Amino acid sequence: MSELDKNLKDAEKLFARFRNSTLPHFIDGKSDSGRSGKTFENLTPIDNSVIGTVAAGNAEDIDAACKAAEDAFGEWRAMPGKERKKVLHRIADGIVDNAREIALVESYDSGQPLKFMSKAAIRGAENFRFFGDKAPAARDGQSLPADEHINFSVRQPIGPVGVITPWNTPFMLSTWKIAPALAAGCTVVHKPAEWSPYTAMMLAEIAHEAGLPSGVLNCVQGLGENAGKALTEHPAIKAVAFVGESQTGSRIMKQGADTLKRVHFELGGKNPVIVFDDADLDRALDAVVFMIYSLNGERCTSSSRLLIQESIQDEFTKRLTQRVNKLKVGHPLDPNTEIGPLVHRRHFEKVSSYFEFAKEDGARIAAGGKAIDGPGNFVQPTLFSGATNSMRIAQQEIFGPVLTAIPFKDEADAIAIANDIEYGLAGYVWTNDIGRGHRIANALDAGMIWVNSENNRHLPSPFGGMKASGIGRDGGDYSFEFYMETKNICVALGSHRVPQLGR
Repeated sequence: MSELDKNLKDAEKLFARFRNSTLPHFIDGKSDSGRSGKTFENLTPIDNSVIGTVAAGNAEDIDAACKAAEDAFGEWRAMPGKERKKVLHRIADGIVDNAREIALVESYDSGQPLKFMSKAAIRGAENFRFFGDKAPAARDGQSLPADEHINFSVRQPIGPVGVITPWNTPFMLSTWKIAPALAAGCTVVHKPAEWSPYTAMMLAEIAHEAGLPSGVLNCVQGLGENAGKALTEHPAIKAVAFVGESQTGSRIMKQGADTLKRVHFELGGKNPVIVFDDADLDRALDAVVFMIYSLNGERCTSSSRLLIQESIQDEFTKRLTQRVNKLKVGHPLDPNTEIGPLVHRRHFEKVSSYFEFAKEDGARIAAGGKAIDGPGNFVQPTLFSGATNSMRIAQQEIFGPVLTAIPFKDEADAIAIANDIEYGLAGYVWTNDIGRGHRIANALDAGMIWVNSENNRHLPSPFGGMKASGIGRDGGDYSFEFYMETKNICVALGSHRVPQLGR
């Protein structure tokens, strides 16, 4: 039996439970079938066949989950941080124990190649361990002494929070939001993306089995316009963490305005990778290919604009084209597959539309540029060359395995092109001139810059974007700044003069 056949067989066993019954919510520590009785179908992008039906959450389901989170908040926030740490580590252990099952489900559900999903679950476990280790010190603040007073700050959890996660690498990204919220002492209502709902239920079950108290983590399935909107408007929810499109983030901000919700947004990106002629071009080529074609190009930090110095444009583009043409497109459960199907037919059609936009705007299709015939949502890995930064393929987030190459003259030209975009999430610079690397990093309008590296994840570092790419930062102590309130306590030493009125 081939590795693909074995993975398919195991995936079918896992999905048997979903095909025989509707995927429910998880509210107050137990499975919940919902209050509306409505469902929606979930499809696998491999062939667009139905995996199963999913409960379509409504405002009543969200209300039940929010009340459960509200009721559980007092006990969870009062639990000592060292005890929360133990719970989060047990959740991490449970994720590791179920890592293969999580990867198979996520790959089959989202179309992401198993090559990458096999690591995503482990990264999720690392998130829980990292923030679990930080839980005992989450309340800590600063000592701020004055001449006649002692000031010190402490932090306390903000309350129940809403977490809305996307369909690309959904399991890992949900842990990136949920783990710090739990470590801080918040309770959570999670609304996963409707296009990839299954691993959210797996996470809720793993957390419950690890001893997370009932109501601390709740999961409500459903559509954004119903369940998502109800969550962002619910008065019990004190903050909303969202990963997704910039336009959706704008709507969530409006929906939460009446209840003065704190928001944290990780939104879209159209990130530049700038390659200078003095760079290590072999390493740069590896990074350029990896950062746009891995994960089907469906990642916010993908380097979807290649800014290549004119003096090396032809040679580098030639080598890049050869690499793109060798990428293996195939079944996501095949361990050799590098690019799988796009998550949903609607997204497939969006990505495919840019093949015509490129031609209309005058770019050249150096590789790919076509949808692949068949029942699934497969497209050829694509490279557009000879582009300008004003083209739609350079300005709009395609979110697929599509790279746009744009030539530049010198350092100033590269900076101008890189910053001429509404987004500002990430940037990548390849040069052996260390001074230039620092200058470019300081000049780019983006929240994260990697010099001579692909996206290298460091959990204590701030993660987030500028402009239309987001609000706030994740990672390390930055996460606690969102999920916690800072309180200053001032104690007088008894020596200062108190103003007197009416004597």
